[in-house]
Amino acid sequence: MGAPVHSLTAQTQKSLEEVKVNTRRHKRHLLGNTISRYYFLFSILALCVVLGLVIVFIGKTALLLFGSVSPLDFFFSFYWTPEEDAFGAAAFIVNTLSLTALTLVIAVPISVAMAVLCAEIAPKWLTSFIRPVLDLLVGIPSIVYGYLGLTVLLPFLRRVSGEGLGDGLLAAALVLALMVLPTICRISDDAIVSVPRKYRDAAYALGSTRLQVIMRVVLPAASRGIISAVILGMTRAIGETMAVVMVIGNTPQLAKTLFTPTSVLTSNIVMQISNVEFESTWNYSLHMMAFLLLLISFVLILIIRVLGRKRRDA
Repeated sequence: MGAPVHSLTAQTQKSLEEVKVNTRRHKRHLLGNTISRYYFLFSILALCVVLGLVIVFIGKTALLLFGSVSPLDFFFSFYWTPEEDAFGAAAFIVNTLSLTALTLVIAVPISVAMAVLCAEIAPKWLTSFIRPVLDLLVGIPSIVYGYLGLTVLLPFLRRVSGEGLGDGLLAAALVLALMVLPTICRISDDAIVSVPRKYRDAAYALGSTRLQVIMRVVLPAASRGIISAVILGMTRAIGETMAVVMVIGNTPQLAKTLFTPTSVLTSNIVMQISNVEFESTWNYSLHMMAFLLLLISFVLILIIRVLGRKRRDA
């Protein structure tokens, strides 16, 4: 009778030790989860605080402008001469919108076509080569694109157009198109790949050709993702600074041709912000330009969020 009792006691002790080990492991997991939860919460709160401080600082400084300049003069006047207390930003706003539109006209068709090539047409060996190249292009600093535009693109445009300078909206749009093309292409590629295979099979079963399947089935099904890619490309085009500064000419005037040296909101800010006094109307006007860019970015990001929500609901 002693052996079974001893065996039972050993098993009981072993079970108790396992319970203790599991309890300690469970407590460690709970502690780790608690720390992770508070860390992530702190990170989110810190991000919200930083974003709120940016908005408050820029917005508060920007709104001081309207103490000496009327909103109508700032937003609708094309006369920008700070030395004469003329702070009309309409030319910069129009140039920014024109540059963004021209960039998208150049970049979007090429980007979507490349996305369709990678997702639907190209063999796997070619796709496995193109996608890493596009990912590499996304990570190249913008100043590298600007330097290439300054040393390669501008001389080429001078020879082709016969213009003396070559600076202007066309040069800036070509540089920005090269910059946003990888972003739009890769996101559009992911959107096209995510289209269920059954859509393609059903279209082929009805006798559709590959082109018809791509144009009438795949692209409409991936349209929200493609639109999101275009908007992300638009946000980068609107907010880009260094590459634009190096090729646009930096002249505060309305661009009447594609080769007119001009300036946009970002280039005007970066060229003048270091030369003005902080508590001056000139500085307030530059902050208002930055605040305007911030609002445009928020609106575009909000549109992306709405599209993404509709896509999930669908």
